[in-house]
Amino acid sequence: MEALTHIAPALDTAALLAQVHVAPDSEDAAAVTALIDRAREVARPKALYTEAFVEGRGDDTVRIGGVTFTSRALRRKLDSVERVFPYVATCGHEMDGVGLPVGDVLVQYWWDAIKAELLAAARTHLVAHLTERFRLGQTTRMSPGSGDVETWPIEQQRLLFSLLGGVTPHIGVVLTESCLMIPNKTVSGILFPAQEDFQTCQVCHRDNCPNRRAPFDAAVWRALREA
Repeated sequence: MEALTHIAPALDTAALLAQVHVAPDSEDAAAVTALIDRAREVARPKALYTEAFVEGRGDDTVRIGGVTFTSRALRRKLDSVERVFPYVATCGHEMDGVGLPVGDVLVQYWWDAIKAELLAAARTHLVAHLTERFRLGQTTRMSPGSGDVETWPIEQQRLLFSLLGGVTPHIGVVLTESCLMIPNKTVSGILFPAQEDFQTCQVCHRDNCPNRRAPFDAAVWRALREA
């Protein structure tokens, strides 16, 4: 297991203003810029990963590093994969320690947008680190709770955290009873080599998801459910 804790909190003020639909010369722009400056002071985006190996496969299960996951989709995507990289990436718990005006929904929205950019920086750094260190080619990833409910149930976050071990002590991410993660801008999953790109969005029917990265693909959805 390795923790990546020295990740530069790259924040582009102009891009963030555009993202939250705030004009650069407006009064709100000054407030957003102040939040970005504050984030640069406190933000410590982080990631944690481990190298693990596929030890066995069932009809709907795959055993990785001594932990058995139940997901036909994950099982099929790992049919010809032997080495995988379970991970957690986060904007950093330090962002949740900043006092924001109570009840100010707009400020909270801006702050969450900043946290999302920090999470993106952590994930990008993690992928680059793994690609360079392990000489990986093209990779893809799957995450518990991403896609339709049956794709890979969110409850299996617990198994993923047990496989990683020491997530909270090393990078401050807490898994709740409902299997959500704190800070809210945190992602977890398994990254692995792949000959073709795959996004769990391709097997998700939720059309109005704000985080959708790819359209639903009925052919991919059916293929992952074949016996």
